[in-house]
Amino acid sequence: MPNDLSAGPGLSRNERLILSLIRRHGPLPRAALAQRTGLSAQAITNLSRKLMAAGLLDAGEVVRGKVGQPSTPLSLAPEGALFLGLKIGRRLAELALVDFTGQVRLHRQEMHAFPEPRRILSFARHGVATFLGGLPGPLRGRVAGLGIATPYRMWDWGAEMADWEGLDLAARLAPDMPCPVFMDNDATTACGAELIFGAQPLPPDFIHIYVAHFAGGGIVLDGVLRHGPTRNAGALGSMPVPGGGQLLDQASVSALERQIGRALPPDDSAWDVPHADEAAWAAKAGEALAFVAMSAVALVDLPLVVIDGAVPPATRARLADATGEALARMPAAGIDRPRVIQGSLGRAGRILGAAGLPLAHFFQPDGAAD
Repeated sequence: MPNDLSAGPGLSRNERLILSLIRRHGPLPRAALAQRTGLSAQAITNLSRKLMAAGLLDAGEVVRGKVGQPSTPLSLAPEGALFLGLKIGRRLAELALVDFTGQVRLHRQEMHAFPEPRRILSFARHGVATFLGGLPGPLRGRVAGLGIATPYRMWDWGAEMADWEGLDLAARLAPDMPCPVFMDNDATTACGAELIFGAQPLPPDFIHIYVAHFAGGGIVLDGVLRHGPTRNAGALGSMPVPGGGQLLDQASVSALERQIGRALPPDDSAWDVPHADEAAWAAKAGEALAFVAMSAVALVDLPLVVIDGAVPPATRARLADATGEALARMPAAGIDRPRVIQGSLGRAGRILGAAGLPLAHFFQPDGAAD
């Protein structure tokens, strides 16, 4: 197996472009890659050979019997690169090892009353050591980075979170990691995961709203996930909405928990909200989500709203439907109402988004989730 990736693979932009096209569209022959990239057939041949030698691409079976010369589809090598992802949530921390195709190879999680820094650091260090210790030596060298998906400004959640203020989690973990460490807002990483690993076509401009214990979002313009000068672009959960408070006060799992008077489980199988309660919550949340969506459209002319979240698929569908219905009732003179669809990743969005941070840095064309 080729050399390790701990210092980064050092790929050219065209090599990254080939990888990202195959990631988005599935296995592609060299002729299709030449057509999509505008590069010559010889250039694609040379670049693909280099990527195969680096262990990042696999050649499939030769396809014969069609018009023209036989073709060989190229696909991502699952073990070409591996990525660690750490997700910090209000009640659940997760750690995963994700392969080059986006499949979770290893996963562990830990519940908490609230995320306490010392406990999170211990969970991450021990988990990474356990994961790496169980890998064969050559595969350990294919771990390209650790990505951390965490809410920003957690100390705003209450007095018990005060220890997070001023704490640089990435800097604290980096000395113990055998690979680079990256960190971003958890809802933003969920948007990035939809771009990198999502299973549906997306336009170059859209907003992504992720409904979890609280709500957040991401904004994509010209096919690139935007962060803004203080990395708060797409902080949709903080947007004030009609009826008082912010989006996170109405379109969030915590709002549903307040409504039913109890905490909900962190997995789909144990979700047990009565239909009437969930429908009432979804209707109210949909009104708030529609207000945020229409505001975004008025500002930057976005044609699509993606609704995803740490909720079961049926609940996600209910939220998307309620948002679309609320949008249809809103005045829209002078602008076009956006289309509303469901995200494709659900609860996996943030942990895949965390692992996607080093993937985007080293393997996407511009070093970003695009």
